[in-house]
Amino acid sequence: MNQFHRWASQMDNRAGEMQVFLRVVETGSFSEAARLLMMTPSTVSKLIGRIEARLGVRLLERSTRKLSLTTEGRIYYDRSKHLLDELDEIEVELSQGAASLGGVVRVSTSVGLGVVAIEPLLPVFWQAHPKITIDLSLSDEMVDLYLDRTDVAFRVGKLDSSSLTAIKLGSAQRKIVAAPEYLAQHGVPQTIDDLEHHSCLGFNFRRSSPLWPLRDSGRVIDRNVSGPLMANNGATVRHMALAGMGLARMGEFHIREDLRSGRLVEVMPHAVDGDCEDIHAVFLGGGQMPHRVRAFLDFMTPRLREFLAAAV
Repeated sequence: MNQFHRWASQMDNRAGEMQVFLRVVETGSFSEAARLLMMTPSTVSKLIGRIEARLGVRLLERSTRKLSLTTEGRIYYDRSKHLLDELDEIEVELSQGAASLGGVVRVSTSVGLGVVAIEPLLPVFWQAHPKITIDLSLSDEMVDLYLDRTDVAFRVGKLDSSSLTAIKLGSAQRKIVAAPEYLAQHGVPQTIDDLEHHSCLGFNFRRSSPLWPLRDSGRVIDRNVSGPLMANNGATVRHMALAGMGLARMGEFHIREDLRSGRLVEVMPHAVDGDCEDIHAVFLGGGQMPHRVRAFLDFMTPRLREFLAAAV
């Protein structure tokens, strides 16, 4: 075997090792990865060990309950996924032509932002990129882009420090709103103390809190509120507010059309002055992301910025 063939064989083996490593991380199990790859668990384990030995670092922390990535493992996963995606794209573009840019872009977003801002833009996006498939997941919970194989996540709220790249799209002012029917029956709250006599609709996902940070006499006071509903997404809270079940504290973009139509009415605007949430697009790969992901971000970023800037 000449030097070129040895090199080509090594590259092919490394690509295969990367694919096995990605499958182990994504399934969280040697045995499940082995089943999907039609290999034995011992073969998969030895292969991962061989990668670690060659690199001189540990990629996975193993326990009887689960596998978890080390810092080096996250880097190897991220770079391997990017490299394999790029190889796939090169073959597609060369075999079908660059104009036929396609593939899957996996997107995660909150329910509210997804329904009111992103979904309406997708038909226009597909006019320009008909061969790109959008795998869209709506959830108000934070996702792990590595483990959930997500290309782009639109996140509302404070970002945790991480190795991900983030683009700020804008900010959303929170507003306290209620249906006119609810206010007619229960009265319009004027001060934060009035909330004690009102039903307040809340959230139950992990990063939520039963406290509303409200401004009073120049100070922000965390006010404990309660009501008949706690939900894991903004869409449900909005629907219950529209049904007259209580007050809701929500991002302006989510209830913009309800406010314009009068289906919901803002109350106590002074109490939420400056109560804003930043909205970012976060993604893997930085400037070396796959072309299909870049096309999606280049399309969405200016349009979402324009949408968020058009506050009521």
